[in-house]
Amino acid sequence: MCVIAFAWQVHPRWRLLLAGNRDEFHPRPSAALTRWEDAPIIAGRDLQAGGSWLGVSDAGCCAVVTNVRDPRDPRNGASRGLLVSDYLVGAEDARAHADRLLQVAADYRPFNLLTFDAQAAFYLGNRPEPQAQAVTPGVHGLSNADFNTPWPKTRALMQRLQRWIDNGDDTDFATLFAALADEQLAPDEQLPDTGVGLELERRLSSAFIRGADYGTRASTVVAIDHDGAGVIAERRFGPEARYLGETLLRFGSLSLA
Repeated sequence: MCVIAFAWQVHPRWRLLLAGNRDEFHPRPSAALTRWEDAPIIAGRDLQAGGSWLGVSDAGCCAVVTNVRDPRDPRNGASRGLLVSDYLVGAEDARAHADRLLQVAADYRPFNLLTFDAQAAFYLGNRPEPQAQAVTPGVHGLSNADFNTPWPKTRALMQRLQRWIDNGDDTDFATLFAALADEQLAPDEQLPDTGVGLELERRLSSAFIRGADYGTRASTVVAIDHDGAGVIAERRFGPEARYLGETLLRFGSLSLA
């Protein structure tokens, strides 16, 4: 994933609301959102390195990972997508998982990871060094920098998620998908300097990225209620934002009425 906004323990119906975009090179092979046949996971799947960028389990757990944008980093280590699948198939709760992952976080390529279970949520990262912190109730954002780094597209997505909550919405996710489809570029004076040059910073500054070789591949919304039931919905895109289809899956005893 490359931009995420989520609300943790603030909505009357949903203990977790999450909206995010996965940006990736279009030729990289991926499988659409589905129930995995070989693991108790509902997620898209990276067919090149394994693992996933975002997934949920029938137990109401969720995990999502982003990379860290720094062209100077050698990017050695295990695939960060495995962090998502390993958490979702594991028996540890989010707190125990965070404690264990801290010990081996340096063995992975640069990552930011969010994990959620019935009681707790954690942010974990390994750049510039391994770190973990519990997520407090509220609306938060994550992109390709540290947790809650105020990049323009992250702030904008957080604001639109907050408005969705304030408006009393609970099952109409169209507004959240519209926020994820926003192609508005940020003004130059608001752009971060991550070492990739001004032209690329501009191109990457919108929530939704349109391109022939690289761009937004999937937009996803997750909603998990206080009993652990929920829904995950994914819209998929090809080169130049060509629409490829969408999937909505429920887990637990959920009604969207």
